[in-house]
Amino acid sequence: MIVAALTLAVMFVAATLPTPLYPLYRHAFGFGTITLALIYASYVLGNLLALLAFGRLSDQIGRRRALFPAIGFAFVSTLVFAFAANVAWLMVARSLSGFATGIASGALTAWIAELMGPDRKSAATSWAAAANFIGLAVGPLLAGLLAQLAPWPLQLPYFVYLPVLLAIALALAPARETVSKPVRDVRQLSLRPRFGLPREIRAPFVSPAVTGFATFALVGFYAALIPNLLAQSMHLTAPIDAAGVVFVLFVVAAGATAATVHLPPRRALLVGLGLLVPSVGALLAAQLNSSLSVLLVATVLGGVSAALGYRGSLQIINQIAPQDRRSEVVSTYLIAVYSGNALPVIGVGLLSAALGTVAANATFAGVIIVLGLLAWAVGYKYIPRR
Repeated sequence: MIVAALTLAVMFVAATLPTPLYPLYRHAFGFGTITLALIYASYVLGNLLALLAFGRLSDQIGRRRALFPAIGFAFVSTLVFAFAANVAWLMVARSLSGFATGIASGALTAWIAELMGPDRKSAATSWAAAANFIGLAVGPLLAGLLAQLAPWPLQLPYFVYLPVLLAIALALAPARETVSKPVRDVRQLSLRPRFGLPREIRAPFVSPAVTGFATFALVGFYAALIPNLLAQSMHLTAPIDAAGVVFVLFVVAAGATAATVHLPPRRALLVGLGLLVPSVGALLAAQLNSSLSVLLVATVLGGVSAALGYRGSLQIINQIAPQDRRSEVVSTYLIAVYSGNALPVIGVGLLSAALGTVAANATFAGVIIVLGLLAWAVGYKYIPRR
């Protein structure tokens, strides 16, 4: 189980490894906010393609066998990043990275739950969420430190990451498989895209899915646009500045996940959504007042909100998913999560070009607050108390 959690963390390192490097890429390749949003969105398009086409793959061939191709795609993506010569290379690299993470995230989340057993669903979800956030925290810290202190800032972070991928692939080889009857004949595989929602779980599925969308919209904003906010509002342009803020967000999220492991999932989801509103409001206030201290308050609130919202919603999904369709249902939930990770970032990029950064971020804040309140109301009504 520890190996599966470590693999999940390692795969998510790639999601935020480029975050503190975006200003350097913009200077090197000469692109603006809209292009940046599209580069970030290409990661999520890779996620969605993987989840739609291969969301059920590990249910059929086994968790471990599905992970080796995912690690292979991550390896190729990292090489493309390391040798990127223009924006097109970045989009290809991000798409491949998203594809790899999309395959791995559903399989690993289901695998961790199965390895820990049906009586430890709460602990399994906390392990998966904490591993996710730890990986997201390590990515910007690693890239920011190397970009700040070492040569070749746009290459060295990726060359450091490559052997980590190789090591985790070797560690997976002896891990125990939990799919009892994997498909052996490729002709028996079904890769037809479908949303895996049995009729009986559709109503309780809505609130966790909207929670995942809103929570990761905030996470996506930090991962893609915080360097731009720091540069424009606070004149902080060093890679380590953006890396530090994003690191704080995800470290707080990982810590809050561990500290609230015994909090029931329904309550965790509702409290996380409640904290989403002040965290987004404080983020906007930090930009309007050019205040780093307010930004750090917003970041801490956002980290706790992300931890509770993600852990609570994922745990509910794990509880309501049928055993034989767990990876499929989790992948459907992750489609909502990754859509939230991309669509608002694209919207902010487009609105920034048309209306300015402040108006775009205010619109973003309003949309996230409305979604958070909607998810809270639906969750309060439809998610069972037990």
